[in-house]
Amino acid sequence: MKILNCPILLLTFSLGICDSAFALWPIPRSLQTGSTLVKLSPGFDIHVNGISKVPQDLQDAISRTKTRLRSDKLQRLVVGRGATDSAALAHAPSLSKLTLSLTSSAGKTINSIMQEATKDIEKRSESYSLELPSSNGGTATITANSALGLFRGLTTFEQLFYDDSTGVTYTFQAPVTITNDSPAYPYRGFMLDTSRNFFAVSDIKRTLDAMSMVKMSQFHWHVTDSQSFPLTIPGFPELSQKGAYSSQEIYSSEDVQDIVTYAGARGIDVLVEIDTPGHTAVISTSHPEHIACAQATPWESFANEPPAGQLRLASAATTNFTASLITSIAKTLPSTMFSTGGDELNVNCYTQDAQTQAELKASGKTLEQALDTFTQATHDALKSIGKTPVVWEEMALEHNVTLSNQTVVMVWISSQNAAAVAAKGLRLVHGPSDFFYLDCGAGEWIGKDATANSWCDPFKSWQKAYTFDPLANLSAAEVPLVLGGEQLLWAEQSSPENLDSIVWPRAAASAEIFWTGAKLPDGTPINGQSALPRLHDLRFRMVQRGINAIALQPQWCALRDGQCNLDN
Repeated sequence: MKILNCPILLLTFSLGICDSAFALWPIPRSLQTGSTLVKLSPGFDIHVNGISKVPQDLQDAISRTKTRLRSDKLQRLVVGRGATDSAALAHAPSLSKLTLSLTSSAGKTINSIMQEATKDIEKRSESYSLELPSSNGGTATITANSALGLFRGLTTFEQLFYDDSTGVTYTFQAPVTITNDSPAYPYRGFMLDTSRNFFAVSDIKRTLDAMSMVKMSQFHWHVTDSQSFPLTIPGFPELSQKGAYSSQEIYSSEDVQDIVTYAGARGIDVLVEIDTPGHTAVISTSHPEHIACAQATPWESFANEPPAGQLRLASAATTNFTASLITSIAKTLPSTMFSTGGDELNVNCYTQDAQTQAELKASGKTLEQALDTFTQATHDALKSIGKTPVVWEEMALEHNVTLSNQTVVMVWISSQNAAAVAAKGLRLVHGPSDFFYLDCGAGEWIGKDATANSWCDPFKSWQKAYTFDPLANLSAAEVPLVLGGEQLLWAEQSSPENLDSIVWPRAAASAEIFWTGAKLPDGTPINGQSALPRLHDLRFRMVQRGINAIALQPQWCALRDGQCNLDN
């Protein structure tokens, strides 16, 4: 048996051993494998032991796993696609059963996958252990202390198996032992902007399926912005009725619950964001009284991108309106977190807005003081219904705003800014544009600027993302403040037509960084060269499941590990 143990961060292995073996993503934090072929018996089944009532979403996950084991039809990424395995498979031992069970400390009753996945970010239990024997008629096992842990184990189990092109499903690395595999960080996310361009529920569900394949835990839904307001909010129907691109491009309350439930059953919490007080121009279509400099021109003097318009943060009426609409949607969501945004405020907009200036004068407050009052009001409203506020980094670093130490800060402008957030004692999620922005490199989208590039050029390759160190420049005392990270797709130049190809498999890079850890036990960075064949395997499996992930290299390279690397 080959023993590849990495109890802290990541296992080390030679490229020869890696090949297309160990095609697990994210790679477990401990792994022992052999080299025996084991096929699934015709009567292979999955059983649950010792659980008094199996949650429905776990039953559904088991059914999906059984289907995928037969339907993935993924052949090995080696020359000949594993055809040489067929002869040996005729005499290979068979695996008859996979048994799921709880650890002795878990008892006999468990929450559903969704209940576990939507717990407070630091209280989720995702760990699991897996055993796959090499004996004929053997039983594989997955043990965990939660339904979510059992689900993560099922996800790994699926990735162990291939098809020999004649309908035989098999693994070529038995026996397999994975012990207490668990994430290094609880927040492993992907953000989708559905305001610049609209994405149907089916597109979001397909994205959630891909996220689940790589054990991502958080879907950050940047659902509204200045361009459109596609979200139906109970008590505020006019916002989407007048702010969406069309009546067909609206997420109804039923759509939202459908997405949240679909995500939760796949181990993913949905963090909804309504960005305030900036990025809110579209609200002027239904509530012009609340928006300063709506549609003001030239737009570049009043906003970072068109159209201009921001909430009148100095207005008590606007503050109450904002707090009410945020809590109205937040209380319908199971997540313990809700994002109020807070990025890219344009001061000139407020300077030029007569109503804002009059209200500042009447209250005797500065603009920063008014922003603090506004933010505290919206955050207090969220906390009153048990939600933790999430903000962009400007709220912590550029403005004099009072934030509770439970606030979660998204670091986006630069990876260098994480240290400043941590120095304030605030919890943070990494989403830096210099590593994790998926929309960079497509050129400038603003018209009449034909020679310009996008502001965050160049294109952020998976290799670049894979070099990210979550703990760079942080002290030992600040390490616990890092909740994890996410890759982001701002959708000015994205739509359903290129969603899969611009995100996958690139976004899987951060999924591994934040599950396995960013460094090897000896302190060296994760090795992208040894990760590449596993990422190839993930991409091919995604395609088999209807996710149009883009190719990383010519197939010739994918089948010949290391032969397309630079020699120097």
